Amino acid sequence: MDQTIDYYNLNAENFIENTQNVDMHLAQDKFLHLLNEGAAILDFGCGSGRDTKYFLDQGYQVTATDGSAELCRLASAFTGIEVKEVLFQELDDMGTYDGIWACSSILHLPKIELLPVICKMCMALKDSGVIYTSFKYSDFEGVRNGRYFTDFTEDSFKEFIAEIPELTIEQYWVTGDVRPGRGDEKWLNLILRKSDIR
Repeated sequence: MDQTIDYYNLNAENFIENTQNVDMHLAQDKFLHLLNEGAAILDFGCGSGRDTKYFLDQGYQVTATDGSAELCRLASAFTGIEVKEVLFQELDDMGTYDGIWACSSILHLPKIELLPVICKMCMALKDSGVIYTSFKYSDFEGVRNGRYFTDFTEDSFKEFIAEIPELTIEQYWVTGDVRPGRGDEKWLNLILRKSDIR
């Protein structure tokens, strides 16, 4: 994980340039349609702050975090709210959020760390809360271009998430990469819902 955070600290401005203006409305709006007006959202690994800004502009209450100090600084300036420097593993909120947005973020965790983090995300949600998350679409796990990635397909993610019975996959869809020149890269988009199974 340190290697990935170092990558973002060193490449923050370049990363923001490539991602801040990317059109994510399809995923953003699918997610927002599942939430009530003014709902509480955690942007978990907010990167450039692009999605935080969009959610704030739509009138939602947004808490934004990132593990990279440099991205936190730049995203705070862009969004107008304080972006907190928090590692995924440090999430300890309980029943706080209506929705958690983890766009291309938790994919940087190895599977062994990812499952406990998704459990923490589940605990941070209110009952019936939703998570949006996305992964590169393949079966690869390891270092790629200076960062760690865990990729999934629908089948491998279904199997993976089966260990967390409180979460169900409500929707999934596969998209091309929306960044210029990256359209042949595929992404798995997922919406998970927390059920009250007590």
